[in-house]
Amino acid sequence: MVRNSYFDSPFLLGFEPLERLLERAAKSAGDSYPPYNIEESGQGGLVITLAVAGFDKDEIAITVEDRQLMIKGRQIEAGGKTFLHRGIAARQFSRAFVLADGIEVTTAALENGLLRISLARPDIKPSVRVIEIKTGGIS
Repeated sequence: MVRNSYFDSPFLLGFEPLERLLERAAKSAGDSYPPYNIEESGQGGLVITLAVAGFDKDEIAITVEDRQLMIKGRQIEAGGKTFLHRGIAARQFSRAFVLADGIEVTTAALENGLLRISLARPDIKPSVRVIEIKTGGIS
């Protein structure tokens, strides 16, 4: 496997965690189920909508760990049924989204087979810091 690293530049110091986040995002880019939309909402927020028809709220877990939003679903098989035709598969899924610093999940709601997850994006304020120059050695 060939590894392309854009972070090998000596001018990009301390970006190793960002490189790991990008690698994690690239691994989950090929997943196609469940389909989803990402849209902007008022106040600079975001809304992720996943099509999870057939799933109950008890069959879906949403977690945030290490700046990664994970949505997992596992349908519970109804026992005692005899199917003459099974066209609707009981399946599981795992969908991951990498979140930027400061983005927080505010709400999640399931309605009519659509799971809507609202995210808040903080206001970014530029800052300037003056560094004092001392004479002598660094300590």
